[in-house]
Formats: sequence, C-alpha cells, structure tokens
Amino acid sequence: MDRSSWGWMVGRGLVAVLLGLIAFFMPGATMVALISVFAAYALIHGIATLAIAFTHREPGDSRWWMLIVEGLAGLAVAALVVFRPGVTSLALLYVIGAWGLITGVLEIAAAIRLRHVIRNEWLLALSGVLSIVFGVIMFRAPAIGALAIVYTVGIYALLFGGTTIGLGLRLRRLERRGEDLRRRIETGVGGGVEQRV
Repeated sequence: MDRSSWGWMVGRGLVAVLLGLIAFFMPGATMVALISVFAAYALIHGIATLAIAFTHREPGDSRWWMLIVEGLAGLAVAALVVFRPGVTSLALLYVIGAWGLITGVLEIAAAIRLRHVIRNEWLLALSGVLSIVFGVIMFRAPAIGALAIVYTVGIYALLFGGTTIGLGLRLRRLERRGEDLRRRIETGVGGGVEQRV
C-alpha cells in the first residue's frame, strides 16, 4: 500500500463513521433504508479499495490482488442489493455477514504484510478483526430485530471507520516525513528522520 493512499483511507473511514451516525440518530429508519445505505457504503468502499489497488500497484507487488478481491466483494454486495431487491432480509444479512468476513480476513492479511513497512499496522488488523466479528454476529443472530441490526451496523461502522481514519492519518504522517526527508537531502540539511510511523 502506497503512502499516498492516506486520503482514500480517511475518506473510506469517514463514510463508515457517517453510516454509523445515521444508524444511531435515525433508528426508526426501515430495514430497507438501512440496507440501501449499507449498499451505498459497500459501493464506495469497493471503489475506494479498487482505486488504491490500481493506482498504487508497483511491479512485483503481490499485495494488490487482496485489495482487488476486497473491492470486488464490496461492489458485488452493492450490486446484489440494487439489482435483486426481492432477496429476503435474512438472506441479505447473510451476504452482508459474508462480506464482513471476507473484508476482515483480507485486512488482517494486509496488516501482516505491512508490518515491516509501517508501525502500528495493528489499526488495519483491528479493522479486520472488527469486520470478522461483525460478520459472525450477522450469521449467528440474524433475527435479532431491525433496531438491533441498525445498532449493530452502527457500532461496526463507527469502530471500523475510526480505525480506518487512524490508519489513513498514520499513512499521511509517513508521507509527510518522507517529503521532509527528501527536502533535507536535496538541500543538504542534516538530521535524520525516523522512517517508520
């Protein structure tokens, strides 16, 4: 993952936080409205993840395919909601749960691969764990009621969004430190800059 991906990461996190706030401040919304908002989030998440994968792929980089699978999973969930609205709420909850599991596994894998590139990659791993927990909840308790589902999605979105924003800001700091180091080298000013964020 390129350091200049921080804007996409923060944007993805902000959309998740927005979804979480909508879930908490508008709990009376119908299940259809919630699923439509979730589909919009899955679409934006998928596009942002694919953008990161394709715009920052370097020759010989084997990590990019994980981002492509994650992005395609988001697009598939969004398309399922839009083109198959007759799918029952229960089946759709299972699809959302599966998406959470897939996203979680891929984010944990990415965190493991990034552990030598950035410090505190645990934020990405934590996002993955939260995604897996969310997916498991959707599979184990799909009939807990519309309001409980709204709050479950809201909590997940706020936690995922917060950790993703944190990771994006760390990537931004890493990018700025790299620019500072480049300027110092170009101008001949001494002083070391720590390379890991």
